[in-house]
Amino acid sequence: MPALPARDRADACPGALRLHAADDGALARVRLPGGLLTARQAVALADAADELGDGHLDITSRGNVQLRGLPDGCGAALGARLRKAGLLPSDRHDRIRNIVASPLCGLDAGGAEADVQEWARALDALLCAQDAPNNLPNAGDLSELSGRFLFGLDDGRGDIAALRPDVTLIASAGGGAYEGAALLCFGTEGPALRIAADDAPRAAAVAALAFLAAARESGTGAWRVRDLDPERRPRPDRLADRLASAGIGCELVPDASLPFGSPAPPGLVHGRDGLWALSAAAPLGRLTTAQWRLLAEAAEQDGDGELRVTPWRGVVVPGLSAEAAAARLAALAEAGLVTSAESPWHRAGACAGRPGCVKSLADVRADASACLTGARPGGPGGLPVYWSGCERRCGHPGGRWVDVLATGEGYRVAVRDGASDETDDEAAGTVSAAELADAVAAARTTT
Repeated sequence: MPALPARDRADACPGALRLHAADDGALARVRLPGGLLTARQAVALADAADELGDGHLDITSRGNVQLRGLPDGCGAALGARLRKAGLLPSDRHDRIRNIVASPLCGLDAGGAEADVQEWARALDALLCAQDAPNNLPNAGDLSELSGRFLFGLDDGRGDIAALRPDVTLIASAGGGAYEGAALLCFGTEGPALRIAADDAPRAAAVAALAFLAAARESGTGAWRVRDLDPERRPRPDRLADRLASAGIGCELVPDASLPFGSPAPPGLVHGRDGLWALSAAAPLGRLTTAQWRLLAEAAEQDGDGELRVTPWRGVVVPGLSAEAAAARLAALAEAGLVTSAESPWHRAGACAGRPGCVKSLADVRADASACLTGARPGGPGGLPVYWSGCERRCGHPGGRWVDVLATGEGYRVAVRDGASDETDDEAAGTVSAAELADAVAAARTTT
């Protein structure tokens, strides 16, 4: 894919402190590295949404949480709440804490043995360091990363690699001097570097510093690896030298084959040691605080006290007994959450649309809901679908997906490929509201 034109401004991604002014009030994005939070932290977010916002929480395509409808000037009050809950460990590094990790790691028989959630915690600690992390080459400050740069930690099942992060770590069986190893690469293309699993978080931080150096040399103001011209992107062989300077051993894997898997479907997850997890998705990525509190309650009363927010706008609650998991999943379904892959709402999302966004050409959430209500089950093999109110397509999924784009006169429905940004928009005609449900259903089954 060719590089994007040079950036002439810093990225404007919102954070917990830098709020975005939307038509329905201010918007805050709270980073949850690896999607990890405790039940107590989840309740703190619900309280903030109820007392400061509009009583809802949005889950983003990177497993973060957004609060909307916030009043002007509430940044200080929100920041104080988040610091107290342990959700804002560094004001300076808030927006760069974009880490996604395989949410079912350690919960089922899939993936390797490496604990990518622990990698996420360690990497977050490195990102939040005030200066360049200890024992890393002093070649820049990680706070210079854009709010869009993404770290992906995959336990080997390929669910995170399919999101095409900027720096990707994939747990593997390893070999030779690197038993219990990880593969490290830029984006999701080889060659890769094999490193010891214990070195994975520091190696990812070194790779991010290498990107920053390449971005400065390019003079393009690149936010992400794919923004750089292919010849200017950081090379694994040069990264190996940086790793060596940091005391991290590695070996080149020229023909590395990276896995690309599917996200875990909603439902019950048969865990290890006789325990279960439950997985539920937010309809169109949005939850009421009452729905969110049900998830926190399940984690606190029946689980291990932890929740894992997923990049597919869902939540996994681990550590339940079989009986408790089944009962809790039924309660979540009754409360309106998506609990089955057969639901047409499975892997369906939408941007804010009207009236929250001034740029939107339609009330996409209402139109998406009308389209999905009563629709035939999509089945686990269907493509994800995303409604966008304008051509910015904020929050759209990665990989291959059905793009439902508002035009002002209806919608254009096309299949897009996140790997190449190619689409057949030109060939796709505008469909009316009456035709939309059939057009979306047909596109989701495209092979």
